[in-house]
Amino acid sequence: MRYLRCITGFAVAICALAAPAGATDLDDLYQSVTIVTGNDERNRPAGFRDCLDRVLVRVSGDQRLPTLPAMAEPRAHAGSFVASFSYRDRLAGRPIHDEQGTYDRPHDLTCRYEPAVIDGLLRQLGSRPWRADRPPLSIFLNVNRGTTTYAVDRDQQRDLAMRQAFEQAATPLAFTVAFPTEAEIKSTLSASRRTRPGDLEPSDIPPAFATPVIGHLTWSDKDLGWVARWEIGNGAAPITWEVRGVNFDEAFRVAIRGVAQILSGNGDPPAFASAGR
Repeated sequence: MRYLRCITGFAVAICALAAPAGATDLDDLYQSVTIVTGNDERNRPAGFRDCLDRVLVRVSGDQRLPTLPAMAEPRAHAGSFVASFSYRDRLAGRPIHDEQGTYDRPHDLTCRYEPAVIDGLLRQLGSRPWRADRPPLSIFLNVNRGTTTYAVDRDQQRDLAMRQAFEQAATPLAFTVAFPTEAEIKSTLSASRRTRPGDLEPSDIPPAFATPVIGHLTWSDKDLGWVARWEIGNGAAPITWEVRGVNFDEAFRVAIRGVAQILSGNGDPPAFASAGR
């Protein structure tokens, strides 16, 4: 297996060339969402910059793009790429509690883009759109904290927060995730002759589970957070990447970023050595 421990960079520019449509819902694919404070113009440029980063990664699957020095130029006028945008008050229904009215309320800013504009920008950055349908991901996640070890399953109330966090991590990159039931985990162990869920490898997962991703989440006092290792089958050699010292929300985002990097054909996933990277 390949074990990765490096971060690569990326590049950006501007152009508006058309590309053939794929099977995906382009209206959904070519949009991105970020959280901003208020819905006035003060924070809008920052929101546009973040949405541009997000849509480029969402469309291409290439996690390296936001780190490219060449991104500075398109970010400087990120709003010019936006076809339309809208706000949603995240505190809708709650009384306004600041003097100005809405300035300190968090809003979802949704930006929508013309495919030809984003595709052209991707080409200028040396990337390309990934129009293929995102496959559903089957998540086999093993958790270790102190003396407690278990596999996350679809129906266990104990695992609800992790399942929801994984779904939230998958949405920005247009993926969906599903977890096996306890019975399916036991059946997979029996068929593979493994004794523990943590011993499963991608080749052990039955074909009925679409695009299996195996995760190992271990609490580390030394790292002041979770250590997460992810593995996905990719031909003959499974690919493994990890992150250390993060909360589980970030651990799951790292999982999805890695999967997108691999499946989109943009090479091996970035590896994140510590929290905040």
